[in-house]
Amino acid sequence: MALTLHNLQPDKAINRKSKRIGRGNASGHGSYSTRGVKGQKARSGVSGLERLGMKQMLLSVPKVRGFKSYQGKFQAVNLQALNKHFKDGQTVTPASLTKAGLANQAKAGIKILASGQLTVKNLTFKDVKVSAAARQAIEAAGGKLV
Repeated sequence: MALTLHNLQPDKAINRKSKRIGRGNASGHGSYSTRGVKGQKARSGVSGLERLGMKQMLLSVPKVRGFKSYQGKFQAVNLQALNKHFKDGQTVTPASLTKAGLANQAKAGIKILASGQLTVKNLTFKDVKVSAAARQAIEAAGGKLV
């Protein structure tokens, strides 16, 4: 349908009457005029946010408690996960672990943990942190740490 002069209509919200407060009890907004009973905010000349002082603002802001270290945490990779992605005699580096999808390029680095058994033989580990138990398991499987 084309927009022409004979079918123009004003927006329905334009004709809505504003709420008249304090015009008697019959209006539904009489006596306390939607301000509640007594108190500072019930008085004239007071609007809500302008009365908030510095202390109220500080009390209303959520506090961040505890300690946040700027040093990143190591990404953990278990020995059991290496069995699926590496073959005998390969070298395990942060780049190869990222390519295998076991870790992201982390700022702090990657650490190998001794969860599960290592069935792959003769792996060489470079630029990777290794836990003490994982070190024993790697050396038992014929691997080396560089």
